[in-house]
This record gives sequence, C-alpha cells and structure tokens, in this order.
Amino acid sequence: MGLNSKVPLNRAAQRGGAVKSFITFVAGLAFLAFLALAAGGYLAWREATSPGPSVSETIVLLEPGASVGGIATQLEQEGVIRYPELFKAAVRFKDHQGDLKAGEYSIPAGASIIDIIEILVEGKSILHYFTAPEGLTTEQILRLITEDEVLVGDVTMAPAEGEMLPETYAFTRNETRDAMIVRMMAAQDEVIASLWDGRQMDLPISTPEEAIILASIVEKETGVRAERPRVAAVFINRLKRTPPMRLESDPTVIYGLTGGEPLGRGLRVSELRGKTPYNTYEINGLPPTPIANPGRASIEAVLHPDDTDELFFVADGTGGHAFAKTLREHQQNVAAWRRIERERAQAAENEG
Repeated sequence: MGLNSKVPLNRAAQRGGAVKSFITFVAGLAFLAFLALAAGGYLAWREATSPGPSVSETIVLLEPGASVGGIATQLEQEGVIRYPELFKAAVRFKDHQGDLKAGEYSIPAGASIIDIIEILVEGKSILHYFTAPEGLTTEQILRLITEDEVLVGDVTMAPAEGEMLPETYAFTRNETRDAMIVRMMAAQDEVIASLWDGRQMDLPISTPEEAIILASIVEKETGVRAERPRVAAVFINRLKRTPPMRLESDPTVIYGLTGGEPLGRGLRVSELRGKTPYNTYEINGLPPTPIANPGRASIEAVLHPDDTDELFFVADGTGGHAFAKTLREHQQNVAAWRRIERERAQAAENEG
C-alpha cells in the first residue's frame, strides 16, 4: 500500500512540470515574437524616417480620388519611395488614411516616407500664377486665360466689359479657366462693394457701374499710378460743370473703332468727329459701357479724386501729363507736346 500511494504523486508532479515547461516555452516564443516584432518595427520606422531614393526635387501630381495604395504605387514609380507597403503602413500608423490631399507637390531630394506623408497631409500644392495687366479689355483677358498652359477646360463664360479685376491670381494645377473667370469677377464685385460706400459724396456719378466706366477711362489715359487721382479729378470736374463739358478722351474713341485693340497709329481728325457711342468728343457724359477692366487704383481714384480745379491734361513727354485749369494754359501745354513730337520724329528720321 505504501509503494502504490507514491505513484499518483509522482505523476501529478510530472504533469505539473510539463505544464510549467509548456508555459515557459510559450512565454519564450511570445518573447521571441515580441523581440522580432520590435526589431521589425524598429527597422521599419528607421526605413520610413531615412532619406528616400530621390536625388533631386521631384514634381508629383496626385489626382483627386486616388487611394492610399494608388498614391503609394505612384510615389514608387516617381522614384521618391522604395517600398509602397511601408508607405501604406506608415499612413495607417499615423492615422492619415483620409488626410492625403490631391494636388501638385514638390518632393525634395531625399525626402523620407514620413516627410512625404506630412507634405501630402499639409496639402501645400505648388502654386501657379495668372496675371491680367490693368487696362486690358475683357476679350484680351479671356485670350490670356485661354492661352495659359496650366489652367484646364474651355472658356464658356462671356463677362461684360469691366466685370473682371485685373491683378495676379495664385492657383493650383487643374483649376479650370471658367473658375478663374469667376474669381476675377468676384474680386471686382468685392472691390467696388468695399469702396463704394466710402466714396466722396459730391461725385457726379450715381452708381457703381458708372464708377467702373469712368475708372476704365482713367486706366487707359495714364499708366502713372500717382497721376490717377489727378486725371480722375479732371474728368470729374468736367462732368460737374454746368452745363457739363464733354470728356474728350482719345481712348474712348479708339474703343469705339477697334473694341479696345491697339490702333497702331494716331487718331485722325475724321475719327475724332466720328459718330460712335464711345466718342466722348461727340457725346455728352459717359460712354455706355467701360472701355477696359480697371484696377483697384483707378477705381479708388474715381471715388476719391484729387481736390483740384484742373480741366485739361496732355502728355508731357516724360510718360506723364501736363495739367491745366484754363484752355489757354492747355493750348500752351499742347504746343510744347507737339514740339516734342516733332523733335522725336526728326531724331528718328536722322537715325534712319
């Protein structure tokens, strides 16, 4: 009986030892797996933060709607990452699956996967610029928009003369031409809305539309920014006279002849006497529409003209104008300008 009673105890001990060994074995495997996972994670993180394979700046265009996997494949094809799977894993790890933005990006040479993810999340696409010089007609601006190689889509809009604000606009690739037109029209609306309520209250213009018409004439009369309030004052003074004086602006005559395209020569006397709705030598008051798209400075000049009694101006040979309060003074200024024209013509003939 004593010997038999020891057998179950030994077997129980053996079973207990086997369980401990199994647990130890499993724990060892788990520890090894942890070490392997940690080592793998370390190596993956080191690769994700190490300089990438590109040796120079690379421009990458990511289309809207691209998946993380599609972006990873494209980045590999562009030569800025080595391992697409690692890029996808890093995006998941940083929880940016829905944060990568479409656009055109400049990827610096040697950018790491983490660097690239931050660039795409921040969404700072490459900016392109479209510039419409002040004083162009709507047709001329639309031609520039059509010729721009970065804007996309057809021009399907036809803004009226004076409805677009000429300046420089930043945009990203894939902006449409119609979208640029809408932006320019909205900018013009915003400018006139912001300036109209603060205008001088004794002006002989009663609507924002009239302000744009007069501003377009000022825009075409002088390219000297500092002169614009003074030129505007001359036209304002003429309109305020009783009875009003005609504006007698050459650019309005040209617009009536060519629609705002360069005439390529001086105006003829017959053209100054021609009957068009835009010939301000023949019509009273303002022409029916603007003759160009004025910039903000010209609009401000019309709404805040200089305080002066001047009624005349003529070119002075320096790029600016000579101003006069009386017809006699103006005639003297015109004579001086004619002398300058003759001298220049003679010099050109001598050189030829």
